[in-house]
Amino acid sequence: MVRGGEDTFLELKVKLSNSEKIAQEIVALANTGGGVIVFGVNDQLRVEGVDDAESVQDELVRICREEITPQMVPLIDRIAFDNGRRVVALDIEGKRRPYRTRDGRFYIRIGSEKREATRSELSALLDESRPLGYENVPVIGSEMSDVDEAHLWSFVREFEGDAFDEASLTGKGYPTADVMENHLLLAFKSSIDVVPTVAGLLLFGRDERVTELLPRSNIVATRFAGENAQSPVIERAQLTGNLHTLYESALKFVARYCDLWDERPRKFPGEDGVDAPVMARANYHRGAISEAAANALVHRDLALREQPTRILIFDRSIEIINPRRTAGFAPSGLKAIRYGIPQRLNPQLAAIFSNPAYGLKLPQGGLPTLLRFARTFSNRRAEIHAFNDEFRIRFYGR
Repeated sequence: MVRGGEDTFLELKVKLSNSEKIAQEIVALANTGGGVIVFGVNDQLRVEGVDDAESVQDELVRICREEITPQMVPLIDRIAFDNGRRVVALDIEGKRRPYRTRDGRFYIRIGSEKREATRSELSALLDESRPLGYENVPVIGSEMSDVDEAHLWSFVREFEGDAFDEASLTGKGYPTADVMENHLLLAFKSSIDVVPTVAGLLLFGRDERVTELLPRSNIVATRFAGENAQSPVIERAQLTGNLHTLYESALKFVARYCDLWDERPRKFPGEDGVDAPVMARANYHRGAISEAAANALVHRDLALREQPTRILIFDRSIEIINPRRTAGFAPSGLKAIRYGIPQRLNPQLAAIFSNPAYGLKLPQGGLPTLLRFARTFSNRRAEIHAFNDEFRIRFYGR
């Protein structure tokens, strides 16, 4: 290996002297598919050996456990030559990528050099990872000024006297960064500043900054003049903002073209037997539509690119389409959610969004209640499907 020189999968070091730079090299190799770092070889590919192989091994173990996220299990070989010189080889596997350094920086390896990943490269790495951890990834390019402090502190104050003590803030002002990072776990401390995570920005970000930094969080809402997506489009709108804004905007768009009821009326409008020149608006249960909109926002697979959440309104039905990886979810997960067994991609985001302190009046009961409301209101079951990395639910109106 040494004779071949450094390449994308091999890094040579004379000694271990700077743990921060070694952590960066490990992260870069892990994010690029793995490789080996050999300690005790100089730039001329000559084996000089290390003075204390055991201490090098101990330091590598520490770096892999404390300087890299997620933690890495080090595979280390100590190799002795006939002349008494010893080298240490660290074998790196990237099974849980993307990896980052302790200060929140993502590196990749190009040839024999490392560099920080660009936004598109990081997005590609996240697409390959399990979507469970996406909500905890720091948002590249964001900062604490992107947080809507009024919204955040109205949420925090709901816990006054229990989890939160405002009296302790005397003389400290409003430590937004500290609360986001250490109280709510919605921010990540980098070497320069505290950066909101994906969940933090979606929940409490300023609308315009959420739109700019997380464009895939937008919702596309469309009203069709007919019963399928091939019908003429009456209106198509892109709904933007944080989750609070998106939820309210989605319900307003639906209410623009449909009537929402808290319970089934004895007689629906247009059922008096008189022919009207204009077709009556479709009627839906408010709780069912509200629950579906909330579920779409908190259970989106945001690691999937170019697949926005869509709301399609037809003359007599509404379909909500959400990005959701079907691998490992359908059909077993699709059955489980009908019984109220959660299959959450973003548990932290979902917990805060559904908390009354967040400021939304949400229906309770989850998907089973949603299905029951929809069926008893329209006498037709809501249809649920999961395919092509999409979760679809269709309601039928009256």
